[in-house]
Amino acid sequence: MRLPGRLAAAIAVLEDIEARKRPASEALKGWGLNNRFAGAGDRAAIGNLVYDGLRRRASHAHAMGEDTPRALVLSVAVRDWGERVSDLNAAFAEDRFAPAPITEAEAARLEAEATLADASDAVRADVPGWTAPGIAANFGGDWVAHGHAMTARPPLDLRVNRLKADRERVEKSLKRFSPAPTGIAPDGLRLAAGPRDARTPNVTADEGYQKGWFEIQDEGSQIVARLVGAEPGEQVLDLCAGAGGKTLAMAAMMQNKGQIFAYDSDRARLAPIYDRLKRNGVRNAQTRSPEPGALEDLAGRMDRVVIDAPCTGTGTWRRRPDAKWKLAEDQLAQRVAEQAAILAEGRRFVKPGGVLAYITCSILAAENDEQVAAFLESNEEFRLRDARAAWAEAFGEADRAVFTPGGGIALSPLTTDTDGFYIALLERKS
Repeated sequence: MRLPGRLAAAIAVLEDIEARKRPASEALKGWGLNNRFAGAGDRAAIGNLVYDGLRRRASHAHAMGEDTPRALVLSVAVRDWGERVSDLNAAFAEDRFAPAPITEAEAARLEAEATLADASDAVRADVPGWTAPGIAANFGGDWVAHGHAMTARPPLDLRVNRLKADRERVEKSLKRFSPAPTGIAPDGLRLAAGPRDARTPNVTADEGYQKGWFEIQDEGSQIVARLVGAEPGEQVLDLCAGAGGKTLAMAAMMQNKGQIFAYDSDRARLAPIYDRLKRNGVRNAQTRSPEPGALEDLAGRMDRVVIDAPCTGTGTWRRRPDAKWKLAEDQLAQRVAEQAAILAEGRRFVKPGGVLAYITCSILAAENDEQVAAFLESNEEFRLRDARAAWAEAFGEADRAVFTPGGGIALSPLTTDTDGFYIALLERKS
């Protein structure tokens, strides 16, 4: 497929997302199944056009004067991919799969200097308007810049599994992809995101991955896992383990010594952990299935309890930009209620002097500082640990971290070059 056909396909996928209210990944997969002539390069380019349009939907729509799939794709092609209107129209005339020719009105919009001087802060940040106060409370005066940073393409981050390999070995295994060390996480490697129609490397086909030398894990997730502070010989409960990313990271930090209890209330989310533990050579993790009383023997015994809480996922908007525009206030309220319940459950397992690590991949204060404040108000036996001291112990200089007013740590693409994350460390008084 040439560029005109790819643009037309991206418009069709965005129309499908809008009409059928389904995730972008599902719509793209459906398009690929219905158009099997398209090669891997075509599918990658179409996916990039769709996701680039959704990441900056508000600002592209503002520049074009309309929020339609066609307007978004044409704006991406010109403003993000560097195409010229005249070149596009010439190519459209020679390709029967092309979109309709660019009109004079569209050309005027596309060729005008894009300015957001008259746009609202939410448009400049490319976020839904109702989320602006929550993001501002999380990041303070720089919140628009933090929001805008969420519109860039994310890299592919890997965590070297120190139980089986080191950075040098993994770098050598993946040298064809030019991996580079991450800026903060000591065990991370990064494959930079490419421009335009660049494809994301399939690193899971690499022999190093099959041997358990590394895992795919955003650097932000690696950072918060290290901030938990799990040490060899400790007893740790990962209460919302999911597929086990943080369990695996902590097992390596603990050098396979001590015990991690990996639990999740959803069997389906927990299912991948078994193969991952085996591939990674983890021997100090025990999986607990969601049965009645499955964790009762752990009450009051844990050195650390990790709650990677269910949340809105606003911190992952770079990777799932379609979710940004579907999020509703009632969904936020539901997540906040779930988080409060899980915190109330998790506190039971922390021993005196132990730590409850509360983590979200959210950039909204309601799920972060406000949630922690509510917990501390009703649980006087807990207190906040010093976030700056925790960062300094884990990483040294703290110039790249955002320390929130409520005593937590916030990560974002703007400051840490990661997905958006939040962590607060709550110590049970002795």
